[in-house]
Amino acid sequence: MIRIAIDGPSGSGKSTLAKAVARELGIIYVDTGALYRTVGYFVYANGKDPHNAYEVEALLPNVQIELKYENGSQRVILNGEDLGDKIRMPEMSMYASAVSSIPAVRQFLLEMQKKMARENSVVMDGRDIGTVIIPDADLKIFLVASNETRAKRRTLELLEKGVETTYEDVLVDMTERDKQDKNRDIAPAVPADDAIIFDNSEMSVEESLVEIKRLLNERK
Repeated sequence: MIRIAIDGPSGSGKSTLAKAVARELGIIYVDTGALYRTVGYFVYANGKDPHNAYEVEALLPNVQIELKYENGSQRVILNGEDLGDKIRMPEMSMYASAVSSIPAVRQFLLEMQKKMARENSVVMDGRDIGTVIIPDADLKIFLVASNETRAKRRTLELLEKGVETTYEDVLVDMTERDKQDKNRDIAPAVPADDAIIFDNSEMSVEESLVEIKRLLNERK
């Protein structure tokens, strides 16, 4: 059983690296951020305030989330609907950050994530994997990159998916989300004490993957 936690801020390249590691090792990749984006999307679709804990909690009994894996990719199914890239819209980042600070939402998704890690070899990425979801992971990485690099990556990713946006708008949203994630009372987005701080600002995915494999071998 291998369990790897990759945490870090938005746009640091967590998902891209985690997918590459999972493919290389032949294990399951779990994008935990997609779960919070899905709850955020449901709040958005129902016209509720993501900062209003009472309104959000009232919606949770109507949320059924299922994860499917097709051709190595994770698909999120909300109440029978494959959301595809709907949860990747720029505004969903803010919704995800807001609902993730609500204790009822975190508890709602917590057991789902822990169960996956108990039963499978996994690479999980998010913001509190190494501190909350898999505190005993074999390897904990806190991935960072410069604000400019992160904003460029996220802008390119969104444009490739057909989402109209600008570098400036992405940078503003990213900076605001960083502030929310770091300062929230519940599971703030900070490195675990035993996490390795990994700056990949000047690294390709292939170079990062080589380094992750080296670190994993050292830990094993």
